[in-house]
Amino acid sequence: MRLLSVVAVLLLSVLAGCAQTPVASSANAPEVGGNVNQGARIHTELAALYFTRRQYAVALGELRTALGDDSRYAPAYNMLGLVQTELREFAEAEANFRRAIELAPSYSEGHNNFGYFLCQRGRYDEGLTHYEAALKNPLYVSPEIALANAASCSMAKGDLARAEGYLQRVFARAPNQPIALRAAAELYLQRGQLQEARSALMKLAESTELDAAALWLGVRIERKLDNQAAEASFGAQLRRRFPDAPQTKLLMNGIYEGSGQ
Repeated sequence: MRLLSVVAVLLLSVLAGCAQTPVASSANAPEVGGNVNQGARIHTELAALYFTRRQYAVALGELRTALGDDSRYAPAYNMLGLVQTELREFAEAEANFRRAIELAPSYSEGHNNFGYFLCQRGRYDEGLTHYEAALKNPLYVSPEIALANAASCSMAKGDLARAEGYLQRVFARAPNQPIALRAAAELYLQRGQLQEARSALMKLAESTELDAAALWLGVRIERKLDNQAAEASFGAQLRRRFPDAPQTKLLMNGIYEGSGQ
């Protein structure tokens, strides 16, 4: 029971002070099925909370405990994949994502997170296949996240038509989904629909603090609109808040055509 109290306290602290990762992770996955070992579940939930706080060593310790309680608990392998990705242990991360899906083939969060991992590595077709697998499961509690990620992956691949299809499906469910709004702004920019791009980005800014990719979008949109003051404002925020981001390097080198996603 003490562990349950710790989870509750950590959850409150995370909600109060931590930004939401774009890659959702859930230790409570109804599609995993079976009789869940409560120790494995609780330690995986703790690992997820430490992950959001970037306390990766502590998260790894919780996951070792979780797998000691149940070596076949798919969400623990999913969380291992996320932590190892942040630690740049990419081969190990991929192996653990695959293990999560092997243990629970209908595990939507596992498919979503593995899809994100693959798309970030330029393996777009593989990633989109996993997003589609996530969306096939009627028990998936947050399909809008996989849809939004699939839209972003399609954008990175250069398939604007497919990205638009995913975005339409997202906005039918969640009109203010942040990942989808950013993808929509990029889509409109690439199509030359500059006012629509600005509108999508401003809608995103109303609901969340803009990250480096979104600020870079702002620079590029306002540059196309010849709004020098707004362009300079977005650029200044990007340099100040994200000095080491790839988008900042593009800005400093005057390369305005790259999305830097």
